[in-house]
Amino acid sequence: MCQNCLVKTIHSINSHFGWDKSFAPVETVAPGAMLEFKCLDSSNGYFTPHSTANDVATMSFDKINPVTGPIYVEGAEPGDILKITLDSFKPCGFGWTANIPGFGLLADQFKDPALTLWHYDKDTLAPAAFGEFAKVPLKPFAGTIGLAPAESGLHSVVPPRRVGGNLDIRDLSAGTTLYLPVEVAGALLSIGDTHAAQGDGEVCGTAIESQMDVVVKLDLIKSTPLASPRFSTPGPVTRHLDSAGYEAFTGIGPDLMQAARQALSNTIDWLCREHHMPAEQAYMLCSVCGDLRISEVVDLPNWVVSFYFPKIVFA
Repeated sequence: MCQNCLVKTIHSINSHFGWDKSFAPVETVAPGAMLEFKCLDSSNGYFTPHSTANDVATMSFDKINPVTGPIYVEGAEPGDILKITLDSFKPCGFGWTANIPGFGLLADQFKDPALTLWHYDKDTLAPAAFGEFAKVPLKPFAGTIGLAPAESGLHSVVPPRRVGGNLDIRDLSAGTTLYLPVEVAGALLSIGDTHAAQGDGEVCGTAIESQMDVVVKLDLIKSTPLASPRFSTPGPVTRHLDSAGYEAFTGIGPDLMQAARQALSNTIDWLCREHHMPAEQAYMLCSVCGDLRISEVVDLPNWVVSFYFPKIVFA
C-alpha cells in the first residue's frame, strides 16, 4: 500500500444493488485519491460458518451482489477514462461456494443446491482446504468493479457492461490497473463481489465468495474514448497454479458454449473417476480453480475449447 497516501474509507453500509446514475454519491474525491472499500460478499452476508445447503434455496436474489459506493470523481465526464489501480486486498478468512439451481454453465445437469464453506488464513493466504479432496491456492480479487451507465433507470448488477460491473476477471487482483469508460458526470464508481479465488470462467456461477476490503487509487484520463474495459497486469498471472502443470480436457464443435460445456463435463467425469469426488463437489472445485480457454476459433466449422485443471490442488 502507498505509505504516504491518505486513504479514505468507504464503509459497506454505503452499498447498493444494481446500477443507476441517479444514485447519490457517498463520497466525492479528486483524481489521485486513495480509497478503501469495505465490501460485502455476493450473498450480502447471508451465508455464515453455520450455513448448510438448505440455505441456498432460500437466499434472496433481490439482495445479491451488493456493491459499495458510488464514488463521484471530480472532473470525470463522458468520453474520459477512469483509471483504477488495485493496490491491496484485506480478506476476512471465511468464504463460500455454492451450486445455485438454475445458475451456472451446467445448470441443466446440476439441479440441486450444494454449498461448500471455506476457512482460510487471511494473513498468509495459504492454500485453502476443499474438504478432504484438495487444497486451492488463493488469489484475492474484486469480481465487480463498475461505473454508472448513461441509460436512465435501475440496471441489474448481474451482467457485465461496457462500463464494467460484474466482470469476474480473476486477474483484477493486487497490482493490476483497470481502465473503464466514463458515461456519466463523476463516473460513479462502485466495487463489490470480492473473491478469495476463482477459475477463469467461474463455471458453477460462484467462486470462493468472501468479504474483504479493497484499496484502490483513482486517476482520470481525459478525452480518451474507450470501447470497453481493459486492464494491465504487473506480471505473471498464474504463478499460484502453474508449478505442477495441468490436466486439460477439450470440447470440440461449431458452438463455443456447447464446446465449453463439453470440456467442463469431461473434466468433472475425470475428477469423479480418478479422485472419487461427488459430481457436485467436482463442479464447484472446477469453478474456483480451473480455467476455460478458447484454444482455436479459425478452423471452420468446429472450434476448440479447453478446460485446464491445475494439478497443484492435489499436491
